[in-house]
Amino acid sequence: MQENLSFFINQTPFTEHPSAPLVPFSRQELVKALNFHRSIPGYAPTPLYKLPALAQKLGVKNIYLKDESQRFGLKAFKALGGSYAMACHIAELVGKDISELPFDVMTSEEVRRDLHTVTFATTTDGNHGRGVAWMARQLKQNAVVYMPKGSSQQRLTSIRNEGATAEIVDMNYDDAVRMTAEQAEKHGWIVVQDTAWEGYEKIPQWIMQGYGTLMLEAIDQLHQVAPTHIFVQAGVGSFAGMVQGMVTAAWGENRPKVIVAEALIADCLYRSARSKEGDAIAVGGDLQTVMAGLACGEANSIGWELLRDYANAFASCPDEVAALGMRMLGNPLAGDPQIVSGESGAVTTGLLALLMTLPELAQTRDQLGLDAHSRVLLVSTEGDTDPQQYLDIVWGGQYPGINN
Repeated sequence: MQENLSFFINQTPFTEHPSAPLVPFSRQELVKALNFHRSIPGYAPTPLYKLPALAQKLGVKNIYLKDESQRFGLKAFKALGGSYAMACHIAELVGKDISELPFDVMTSEEVRRDLHTVTFATTTDGNHGRGVAWMARQLKQNAVVYMPKGSSQQRLTSIRNEGATAEIVDMNYDDAVRMTAEQAEKHGWIVVQDTAWEGYEKIPQWIMQGYGTLMLEAIDQLHQVAPTHIFVQAGVGSFAGMVQGMVTAAWGENRPKVIVAEALIADCLYRSARSKEGDAIAVGGDLQTVMAGLACGEANSIGWELLRDYANAFASCPDEVAALGMRMLGNPLAGDPQIVSGESGAVTTGLLALLMTLPELAQTRDQLGLDAHSRVLLVSTEGDTDPQQYLDIVWGGQYPGINN
């Protein structure tokens, strides 16, 4: 496993002279999203668990894990971003600030009379698309969802059950994103994608701000005491970029160290950082990894710039790292809670475990300052969003698409 696990410590000229804007990820901005989410029926902060036995085993002071499997009954954090972006778009359409449109007002007949029916379109490996479909149904609007080849039939069914028109297309994630944008242009749909590119930044930034609710909750649950390290997973880098932007805006040079985990087959951020050129490098191919939510080969430009300028390290992780994390959380040491964490959700736990135990990674540990004084925050971004695959991995030791 360690032969394919690679780290890059981010010490480039961009970290010495950062330019990525932080204002969009200030507490003042992120609280707007939190307040909107609080107005949605069924909202509740997701749990933050402490894992003392695992911390002792791995040689750190504390491990905290934010469990997003309990978010809005959707088993994943993704609805936070899509819902806020969709709400901001509707607020713009009716000429209001989002602070004036809590959920009950936004869904009122008065507001709906001022709206034509909106169709939201997106590309997804599962969780984001389900979140968009769920929110479209809540808002009594329409959703069209495209999924890349290799996507789970169970995840497709879950999206359709939310009322969306959805299908799996014969192309990888990034090509499907381009196709979705073309279809949206043709039909007058609104693209809700967390991948930003030139000319398409407003909605991705809203999505990233929506993810901020998760971190505001976590910091409140930590009684406003920042962890020393945050391990965060990345597909296009929108979630990871938000985490980086938020902690940098909040704590500046005293911020937690951020370690970014990607799937080996889709490690565009890792490769981009290693190049030291400053530009995002795309990864092509089928991108078949068990970490479906991270199977993205082209970076969100907003997220990439934040991570390029401020992240401490990037890790390129084979599928076994995610599987290890899933088993560790599902079969905890005595005294720690049992947590059902999906493939993309558990990779950071597996990564932390390997980083703290493999002798050949001792120098990397030292460079990151991971020791008996470290307080580490992990985010399990999803539960068993594909229940059969979860069982195949945790019970059967299988890695679908890799060695089956």
